[in-house]
Amino acid sequence: MTRLRNYFLTGFIVTAPLAITAYLAWSMIGWVDSWVKPYIPGRYNPDNYLPFPVPGFGLIVALVVITLIGFLAANFIGRTIVSTGENLLGRMPLVRSVYRGLKQILETVLSERSDTFKKVGLVEYPRKGLWALVFVATETRGEVQAKLEDETIAVFLPTTPNPTSGYLLFVPKRDVIELRMTVEEGAKLVISAGLVSPEYQETTQALAAEALANKDGQPARKSRTASSLPKR
Repeated sequence: MTRLRNYFLTGFIVTAPLAITAYLAWSMIGWVDSWVKPYIPGRYNPDNYLPFPVPGFGLIVALVVITLIGFLAANFIGRTIVSTGENLLGRMPLVRSVYRGLKQILETVLSERSDTFKKVGLVEYPRKGLWALVFVATETRGEVQAKLEDETIAVFLPTTPNPTSGYLLFVPKRDVIELRMTVEEGAKLVISAGLVSPEYQETTQALAAEALANKDGQPARKSRTASSLPKR
């Protein structure tokens, strides 16, 4: 019975992530198809002359259309049309706030030069002695930074087990301890409530720092990482 239980648990660990991933992917494809397929002309829709529906056809059409819109918006005529449309939206009181906010967020997140959410760190929250995992967003700008005395950065503190919700915090730069783990590893740590912890080769890091210090002829300095936090 113990061996059968181990076989079952092993099979569950292997199949459960695959099943959940397939379900989410299938749901996403079906959701896009339900939005796009009704607008496809009947003679171009393969569902009208095939005995079975073609999943993902709406997703492919959506990707092609979005790419074409991006191509047209990149030239002079397209930029003129987009600018005219944005000016029209800018005259609508409620719509302009939503549009400008969403556009600024997408431009910041999708920008190739942006360092948004590429670092993971630790901050003391909600009180001294308790540490919370955060995703470093960007340096604080505008009125918020002008009102604060210290140089601060904006961080996102996710909630467990749903990292898409959380809190926006403006933290002094010196109070954020950057970690070596990737954002993906940090998200896994949050989703699993600390059960899935990324590997950290502390010995390798120490040897590398010592070798670098010997090469430069200076004593090795211990970096301020999570492993160097004071034990309470």
